[in-house]
Amino acid sequence: MRIRYGPWDDERHGDNRPAFDKLYDLFQQLLLHTGGDADEALRWLTALDEKYGLTDDEMGMGDFIEELKNRGYIDRDEETGVVQITAKAERGLRERSLEDIFDQLKKGGKGDHKTPFSGLGDERQPETRPYAFGDDVSNLDVTGTLSNAFRHGSGIGADFRVREDDFQVFETDHHASMATVLMIDLSHSMILYGEDRITPARKTALALAQLITTRYPKDTLDIVAFGNDAWEVEIKDLPYLNVGPFHTNTRAGLQRARDILRRRKNRNKQIFMITDGKPSCHFENGRMYRNAYGLDRKIINKVLDEGAICRREGIPITTFMIAKDPYLQGFVRELTEVNQGRAYYAGLDDLGGFLFEDYVQNRRKTVR
Repeated sequence: MRIRYGPWDDERHGDNRPAFDKLYDLFQQLLLHTGGDADEALRWLTALDEKYGLTDDEMGMGDFIEELKNRGYIDRDEETGVVQITAKAERGLRERSLEDIFDQLKKGGKGDHKTPFSGLGDERQPETRPYAFGDDVSNLDVTGTLSNAFRHGSGIGADFRVREDDFQVFETDHHASMATVLMIDLSHSMILYGEDRITPARKTALALAQLITTRYPKDTLDIVAFGNDAWEVEIKDLPYLNVGPFHTNTRAGLQRARDILRRRKNRNKQIFMITDGKPSCHFENGRMYRNAYGLDRKIINKVLDEGAICRREGIPITTFMIAKDPYLQGFVRELTEVNQGRAYYAGLDDLGGFLFEDYVQNRRKTVR
């Protein structure tokens, strides 16, 4: 094979997208880093433009901001004068895909996740079986039913009849619905040591919310943030989540998640937890016990107890670990083993490069 090299042609090899699209991509990334603060993101974008010349005569920063308004991505609060992103921009931040985290589903309510089971579902299969009481008549195999009747009778005539055991129906793929609680760690450790761990956490949460609400509309998604305590968060508020001066009460987060799932009628239930893996407090008799140094076994054991309770209640925990500290990963490994759930380990720059530990199937693989 011969390779011929030539000069770089920006029109052929460069990014030919319109200037607005390229700037908007960068604006979205900055929004993720600023916790949805449009004013701050625009200040950063302006500084980058001054340093690297991102704009040109056809579209300057003023033109870009005006276009953001015209397209409905930002608006200005008339009372405070603060620039805010709109619901349309919030939806744009959620457009990612993490579909491979749905597996090992049990038969449950009718939904959109394929399972290895046949049963009530939406996708007809070529295989057939005898009709049973309660089967959907729209899945009736007319040809197979009449063929059975011909075999049992003497052909078409006055005495031709279809008996109950002649009826055949098509098999369908069973689609199960899922109730999911997404837990997000907002403790101060998520930004300590010069590492911004909250941005990839926020980005993953937005992606998961977008996937579930658009691809699996029959599922339910609840969001729990946890710091000193745990509280519920609406999907529309995800872009604005920020770290606070909090310890990490993982136990309270799991307790709140279990309470939510207990109210859900779905048979399939799961918890997704995005964290740096360091529980540092819990409540004892109404008072907070905390230890921010190392891994306190008193705190860890309470979290492991919650993991075991989730296992007994049939709730797997999938942990997205966004730190590579060995001792932090050790805790996640303990929790995953106790719960028989799953864990994804990822660096700050590549949440897609997971080291996937699957205690359900007792195997390890790298997901690229």
